[in-house]
Amino acid sequence: MKTDAAAPPIAHTPIAQRVSLVLLLMRLSIFVAMMIWVVDKFVQPEHTAAVFQAFYGIGGVSSAIAYLLGAIQLVIMVGFVLGYQKNITYGLVLLMHTASTLVSFPKYIAPFEGANILFYASWPMLAACFALYYLRDLDTRATI
Repeated sequence: MKTDAAAPPIAHTPIAQRVSLVLLLMRLSIFVAMMIWVVDKFVQPEHTAAVFQAFYGIGGVSSAIAYLLGAIQLVIMVGFVLGYQKNITYGLVLLMHTASTLVSFPKYIAPFEGANILFYASWPMLAACFALYYLRDLDTRATI
């Protein structure tokens, strides 16, 4: 059996370079979308309370809880955008977005009521979160 000792590591092949660019762009775009929700917890904690009541059936979410959730998510999102501890941060981002997508299920049943059609944008983002988690070992650009 012939082996090519001079073959470049997979990270340096043209396809790996292309894939790593796509994954970087996915990571940055997911970060931007999810950071809006993180910032919202600090700017409008009452909105966080309303979301928890309407979608999760959890009432009484105070500003302090919204700030705490925002701080936890901020730490996760910074680790995520830096590509730090990918198994953990990418997995948590996938889990958070999966939960928010699934609890919105009633909105998908009535897409033309109100602004419900906007909820459909969560499905391609969920696929992107899954792809990034699944291919995390190939996400090598701008990571620590």
